[in-house]
Amino acid sequence: MVKESLRAVARKAAVFVAAGAMAASGAVALAGTADAATTLGAAAAARGRYFGAAVAANHLGEAQYASTWTTEFNGVTPENEMKWQTVEPNRNQFNFSSADQIVTQARSRGMTIRGHTLVWHSQLAGWVSGLDATNLRSAMLNHINGVMAHWKGQIYAWDVVNEAFAENGGRRSESVFQQKLGNGYIEEAFRAARTADPNAKLCYNDYNTDGMNAKSNAVYAMVQDFKSRGVPIDCVGFQSHFNAQSPVPSNYQQNLARFAALGVDVQITELDIEGSGTAQANNYANVVRACLGVSRCTGITVWGIPDKYSWRASGTPLLFNDNYGKKAAYTSVLNELNGGTTDPPPDDPEDPPPADGACAATVTTNQWQGGFVGTVRVTAGSAQVNGWTVTVTLPSGATLTSGWNANRSGNSGTVQFTNVGFNGSIAPGQSVEFGYQGTGTGTGVTPSCAAD
Repeated sequence: MVKESLRAVARKAAVFVAAGAMAASGAVALAGTADAATTLGAAAAARGRYFGAAVAANHLGEAQYASTWTTEFNGVTPENEMKWQTVEPNRNQFNFSSADQIVTQARSRGMTIRGHTLVWHSQLAGWVSGLDATNLRSAMLNHINGVMAHWKGQIYAWDVVNEAFAENGGRRSESVFQQKLGNGYIEEAFRAARTADPNAKLCYNDYNTDGMNAKSNAVYAMVQDFKSRGVPIDCVGFQSHFNAQSPVPSNYQQNLARFAALGVDVQITELDIEGSGTAQANNYANVVRACLGVSRCTGITVWGIPDKYSWRASGTPLLFNDNYGKKAAYTSVLNELNGGTTDPPPDDPEDPPPADGACAATVTTNQWQGGFVGTVRVTAGSAQVNGWTVTVTLPSGATLTSGWNANRSGNSGTVQFTNVGFNGSIAPGQSVEFGYQGTGTGTGVTPSCAAD
C-alpha cells in the first residue's frame, strides 16, 4: 500500500510539473516516468502536453460524465457555452453562467482551458447579422473585449477566429464578417484579442486543413503573413474529423510540422474518428503519434466524451462507448502517450451490418438554445448506390439556414436532400455524410432514404 501511494503521489507531481512547464513555455517533451500513467491527462502531462475533452454544461449533472471528464482529462473546451449566441444573445448583455460552470470545475483541478470561440460566422446571435459595417466592427471588438475580460488570466488559448476559409482556399463567402468587413477582420480580431488578454495564446481554428491542400495552404499563407508583419498569432488549431472516406492523411505530421516551423504552436482541437475496433484504434494512434512527433504540438482535444453525446454519434467516433466503457481506441491513445507501455484490450465488436435495401439514413442532432446542427449519415445496403435522396420532416418552427454536401429542396417542413457530384456513389455497406444548420428545434427527426 505504501509503495502504491508513493507512486500515485509521484504521478500527481509529474502532472503538475508538466502542466506548469507547458503553460509557461509551450510543449516541451519531458523524460518518461518509471511507471506508465493510467489516465489520458496524466500520460499527456508527462509528455509536456494536455489531453482535453469538449464538455457540455448540461451533462455535468450526470455522474459518470463528470467523473470521466475530471478523472481522465487534464484539459477542456466548452462545446457551445462560449459561442456568441450563448454569451451575448443581446447586444452588450453578456451571460457567462453556463461556461462558468465548466471553467470553475476545470480550474479547481488545474486543467488547461481552451476558449472556443470569439469570431465565427455560425451560432451568432440574431442581432449581429443585421448590423452595418461600422456597427459590426464595433460589435466584434466589443464582444472580444467583453468575453476575454471575463475570463482574463484563466484561459490558456482562445480560438480567436474560427473557420474563415472555404475549401478552395478563398475566404468563406457566407460569413457576415467577410461580407461586411472584408479580409482585414481576422487581423483586427487578433490585434484586439492581444490587447484584451496579453497572456492568452491566440489561435486560428479550422477543419479539413489536416493535410496539404488548397485550404490548409491558404491558412498557412495567412499565418506566414501575420508572423512576418507582427500580427499577434500564437497557435493554429486542426479540428481533425476523420472517417473511412476521409482518413488521417499520410502527410498529417508533416503538415503540423510546417505550421510549427512558422513559429506557432499547433493543437488538435476537435478530434473524433468514426469507426470501431482495430481500425479506429490505429487511426487514433496515428494522430497522437503525429502530435508527439512535433515539439510544438501542445495538446489534443477530443470533441466529446461518450459516443452517445457526439455530434457524430452514429459513427461511434470517441474513446468511450455509450456506457463509458473504454474502447480499443482509448487504449491505443494511452499506449502512444505512454510510449508503448500499456497493453491493448480485445477489439470492440464489429460494426453492425448495413441496413438491407438500397440505402438507409440516420441523423444526429446537436441542439442548443434557439438552434441546431444535424448530421445525416447515408449508408448503402447490399448493392452499389449511384445517387440518393433523403427526406426529412422538420419540427414545426424549425428553419434551415445553411447546409453542406447536399442539395436541398426547401428550408422548412418536409425537405428533400439529394447528393452532390462527389458523394452520390456509395459502395455496398459504405457511408457518406451531409449536414444542415437551422434555427428553432431540430430534434425528433427520422429521415428516410431512397436510391436513384
